[in-house]
Amino acid sequence: MSPGEIAAAAAILLGAYVIRGITGFGSGLIAVPLLALFLPLQFVVPWVLLLDFTASILIGGFNFGRVNWREIGILIPLGTLGVLLGTGLLVKLPQAPMLFALAVFVLVFALRSVFNVHGEKPVSRLWAIPASLTGGTVGALFGTGGPPYVIYLTHRIRDKGVLRATLSALFFTEGLARIVSFTAAGLLLSTRVWFAYLAALPLVLGALYMGGRAHVGLAPEQMTRLIGVLLLVSSLSLFFKAWSS
Repeated sequence: MSPGEIAAAAAILLGAYVIRGITGFGSGLIAVPLLALFLPLQFVVPWVLLLDFTASILIGGFNFGRVNWREIGILIPLGTLGVLLGTGLLVKLPQAPMLFALAVFVLVFALRSVFNVHGEKPVSRLWAIPASLTGGTVGALFGTGGPPYVIYLTHRIRDKGVLRATLSALFFTEGLARIVSFTAAGLLLSTRVWFAYLAALPLVLGALYMGGRAHVGLAPEQMTRLIGVLLLVSSLSLFFKAWSS
């Protein structure tokens, strides 16, 4: 990495994990597409996985008694299958098709955030099948698999405390599955990934602390739209890079 790329990566990680400290989510969804503009996805995804898993351990502590284990039990098996599928695609697919697919995924979530699209009606448990398969596959392939799980569970669980505990338990378990899968595929055996992780860790810890202490004068809806605009810009940039590749 050139000095300019190091500075850009540091700025991206700082912003992504300050937002993670404020909202409790979104670091991978912000960091991966922006880092992928100048770094290979096969490097970016395992790097951000290690940073996100560390962040989950530090700030995601969940109450076992409040976890909806019935929902977890349905999501984890198919989510793990999706992780295996996504890991295989990450290892085998060329860069340009992956960038294009990532751009489409980020664009959909960006528009959902910008227009604050959400529903209140409960959904059938059958929706756990596409949610978990998509979440696991996209999580392994792009390091941004949270949205399918969040969308599904917010339509299944009304109690915010139970929802937060269930999401924390799910992301911790799914993160472990990705670490095992990435190690088996050789993606976490690279010394470059571990060196980058150790180098970025102090910055990420500082960003999480700042985010946790920040008093943002934005309503939750405004913060969601702001993140959506950022994702929209990164999505368009990814389309351009995929096309030029």
